[in-house]
Amino acid sequence: MNTQRNVFVTGAASGIGEATARMFAGQGWSVMLNARREDRLRELLRELPGRGHHICAGDYSRQATMDQASGLIDSAWDGRLHAVVNCAGVCGQVSLLDTPLEEWHRMFDMMVNGGLLTTRLGARHMKPGGKIVHVTSIHWNHAEAGGSAYSMAKAALAQMVRAGAVELAPLGININAVAPGFVKTPMSVTADGQDETEGDWFRINYVEGHHMPARRPGRAEEVARVCCFLAGEGADYMTGETVHVDGGLTITF
Repeated sequence: MNTQRNVFVTGAASGIGEATARMFAGQGWSVMLNARREDRLRELLRELPGRGHHICAGDYSRQATMDQASGLIDSAWDGRLHAVVNCAGVCGQVSLLDTPLEEWHRMFDMMVNGGLLTTRLGARHMKPGGKIVHVTSIHWNHAEAGGSAYSMAKAALAQMVRAGAVELAPLGININAVAPGFVKTPMSVTADGQDETEGDWFRINYVEGHHMPARRPGRAEEVARVCCFLAGEGADYMTGETVHVDGGLTITF
């Protein structure tokens, strides 16, 4: 009997997605890497331990990319998929009143449509015991000026997890979300080239101001560890949940 476990990871070119892919491979899983940067995926593919890994380059919010992924799962893994971890996403300052509608569409297309399509991919290939994990953000239920579209899209993704838990339960599939706070990744670098976790604003408000009990930003590997847990047997009785990985930040709000 084939006991190899297979996982599809989006956003695998960098940050939390890359850390998650590396962690799964280190635990003996076969990993299918998805992101738009095929060159980076090929580099990562060569670095992963183990075997049975594959890449599926493309935009995860497009049906054509998910159809390609489905075909690869059929041909490479005999259609067997045990987990999907959706780490992809976009960020940006989007004003509620002034931002062009096209920018709103881009934000929602990427995060909400991408979440839907990766959920469907998992449901198509999983047997009972399958796990789907979406990476959202603490902004799914906390707002800030200029982050309207981002927080609304993340809230929609979190609500998709809740609705999905009900609809996927008859199939024996669990679906959960991970909500990171400040994590030091390429996405923490702002448009001016500064890492927001290294500036005075972060230090004064979250370290010296004690608004974050951990008093430091998170590491991508710390979020990846929770993703891997939710994809495993230890999370068999968890579904529909959003787990905060934020160093205690949101308890101070």
